Amino acid sequence: MNEPAPPRGGVHEVHRLSLALGLPVGIAVLVIAVVASIGTGPISLPPATVLGVLRHELLHSGPPLPQLETSVVMDLRMPRVLFGVLTGAALAVSGAALQSLFRNPLTDPGIIGVSSGASAGAVGAIVVLPPLSVGVTAWVVPICAFAGGIVATTLIYALARPATHPGTARLLLVGIAMGSAFSALTGFFTFVADDDELHSVVFWQMGSLGSIDMLRLGVAAPMVLLGLVAMFCTAPSLDLMTLGERQAHHLGVDVNRTRIVIVTTTALLTGTCVAFAGSIGFIGLVVPHIARLLCGPGHRALIPMSAVLGAILIVVADTLSRTIAPPSEIPIGLFTAAMGAPFFLLLILRSPEVRV
Repeated sequence: MNEPAPPRGGVHEVHRLSLALGLPVGIAVLVIAVVASIGTGPISLPPATVLGVLRHELLHSGPPLPQLETSVVMDLRMPRVLFGVLTGAALAVSGAALQSLFRNPLTDPGIIGVSSGASAGAVGAIVVLPPLSVGVTAWVVPICAFAGGIVATTLIYALARPATHPGTARLLLVGIAMGSAFSALTGFFTFVADDDELHSVVFWQMGSLGSIDMLRLGVAAPMVLLGLVAMFCTAPSLDLMTLGERQAHHLGVDVNRTRIVIVTTTALLTGTCVAFAGSIGFIGLVVPHIARLLCGPGHRALIPMSAVLGAILIVVADTLSRTIAPPSEIPIGLFTAAMGAPFFLLLILRSPEVRV
């Protein structure tokens, strides 16, 4: 028997990309973006030169290139570009997981207060400890930012945990309240800052990858990669939790454990990124929606696609931030907002029925 045709004006069939097709294409685009970004700047390098330097330095193959080109690629640009890849992936994956956990399409990593706590820690270090926030002791700012994110996460969980079973809605509300409190603390530090400190604070709050070097990349990369693997391992549970916590519990999901893993992993990913790159918005909000449009809501595909798309967006934004008005560097957060806000608005206007 033939299936009846869907009525006109009803639900239209949505064509999704399979992970086997979408992920390799996304990775190929990411590789092209990375090579182009490394070669773009005041000293322009063609892709062949970039690949030649990478082949010689990483694979010990091929002829050596001049010291200038090697230094530009390995010391100046590759660390910040690779950290951009990690940052985009971390923020996008965190956003995808939180949107499913809270069943709210407007949730992003900042909604649970981690970004606000990290920002308060960093801004406090810049204002209260100015001699320690420059030079060889510049590690004080990222350390304080990471500590602020951890403190925020600890307080949120301590306050959100009632005598019985902690609920996701309660966690979300406490996170919003704590985020507002930490934002107020950041505002106080900004108010008492002098002119030099205020410039650093404002620039840091808009995000920048300019301070990334191989040492910072080496510290941040293991934490981000560990968090991404942990998030991917939660994919089966997230698929069930989108049905609701009660239904997921009846289907065998340890809801409380899954919630703890997702929130603490989000704190690790977001705190690490904010600690070294400052506040970068819209990635965790917009990218998961793009990934859902491309590959559907299943988290086995959604999480890796979000990671790749977030990485591409950050790499492109960072390339624009340092090439549009040289020698000045425009904060990367301006570009993520400029690219993300119009797309997100268009998505809402065209697809008002979009859901998690």
